Amino acid sequence: MPDGEIRVAGVDGAPGGWAIVEASAQLDDVTIEFAETLGDLVERVRGGRLAAAAIDMPIGLLDHHPRRADVLARQRLGPRRSSVFPTPLRTTLAADDYADACERSRARCGKALSKQAYNLIPKIRELDELVTPDDQTAIAEAHPELAFARLNGAPLEHPKATLDGREQRLALLAATFGADLEELMATDRPTRAPITDVIDAMANTTTAVRVALGRAESLGDDVDATGKRCAITF
Repeated sequence: MPDGEIRVAGVDGAPGGWAIVEASAQLDDVTIEFAETLGDLVERVRGGRLAAAAIDMPIGLLDHHPRRADVLARQRLGPRRSSVFPTPLRTTLAADDYADACERSRARCGKALSKQAYNLIPKIRELDELVTPDDQTAIAEAHPELAFARLNGAPLEHPKATLDGREQRLALLAATFGADLEELMATDRPTRAPITDVIDAMANTTTAVRVALGRAESLGDDVDATGKRCAITF
């Protein structure tokens, strides 16, 4: 299939759902979506409408810490290492509440999980139920900071929450996509998809292209109890 016919998507979690950026393999013809669930996206990949999707959310869950993927990603990211949080253990997916999740985590690894990690469990659970080991040839766990480090040639100096950090990320994306990002954000961005999440989804779109073309690199080699690989791709 010629590169120009390939469609891919980068995905980032957003309040109440997911920010999805779809583009061609040449990173043009960009569309921005908001979806409450990822069921349709997974079916688009399985049906061939998308050649690959790169999602910033853990796929592949262990019942011990740490995942090798998380350790290696932190090593790669240096000053941005804190953006890779410890992935919740599989046992926490069945927790009734935060206290239960912490108790389950302590019982397995001696440590509770952060409230930030706990708040992501519904999305992690959704992916765990949707994605099979066979899907992982085209649906990859990604991390936007690894994508930005690749585009920049080194981990970014500034956190994404700062003005300098946002401007650096937008500049890298503008150079990569060759698009007027201000117009794209103003005209095509759904109101439920925050700009910060769309920026991260766009970075993941560059990873999805690499997955589709067989050029991606992955960190981590663990396999979980369901047969899914625990690997972060960029």
